[in-house]
Amino acid sequence: MLMNARLLGLALFALAIAPAAAQVPPTPAETAAYSGLFAAASRGDAAQVARLVAQGGDVNARDGYGRTPLHVAAYARRQDAMRALVKAGANPNAFESDKYDIITIAAVADDPVTLRTALELGGNPGNITSRYDGTALIAAAHLGHDEVVRILIKAGAPLDHVNNLHWTALIESIVLGQGGPRHVATLKALVEAGASTKLTDRGGATPLALAKGRGFAPMVAILEKAGAR
Repeated sequence: MLMNARLLGLALFALAIAPAAAQVPPTPAETAAYSGLFAAASRGDAAQVARLVAQGGDVNARDGYGRTPLHVAAYARRQDAMRALVKAGANPNAFESDKYDIITIAAVADDPVTLRTALELGGNPGNITSRYDGTALIAAAHLGHDEVVRILIKAGAPLDHVNNLHWTALIESIVLGQGGPRHVATLKALVEAGASTKLTDRGGATPLALAKGRGFAPMVAILEKAGAR
């Protein structure tokens, strides 16, 4: 009964944080009002980026939400503009106002192409991002973005970082997921990569106990096969 109450609380908490956890891409109005490098980044106009930089444009300028042109290009999935901006000196590890970097933007968007570009350009998969002091890997695990998770694991993302909710990527794939195929694939990738099955949530529950409590049989099977207790 106690575990069921805890899990109900976790489910309600997940619903509560979902809107807050969402990133804030430029609105249509913001995009329409952009000029200079922001407009070129949003359009993906790499040639215009180069021309504006040659004229003294600031590649690390900020809009009203703290986004740089590089953030704007990442949100818009404009990989050529991203390359042009970083070549001109844009910081690939800059944070916008909600503490998101280009790697986490791509991870949350379930955008492997932009993610690979961000990594190639020097983005750090170990950056501590978001108001929850998490990582791109935790964000992707939360959402069940299994391909993104595998890319981040291969790039060396920290497997066992604990955010300020006291959750790891492995735990988030259980408590904030729905137990569907992509969350199962996410958990499987994390377990096979060596993510800890022993780290617990703030209440002391292990990933196995959390998966059992939510009735996620495929996750339970993966965890038990890995020797989880």
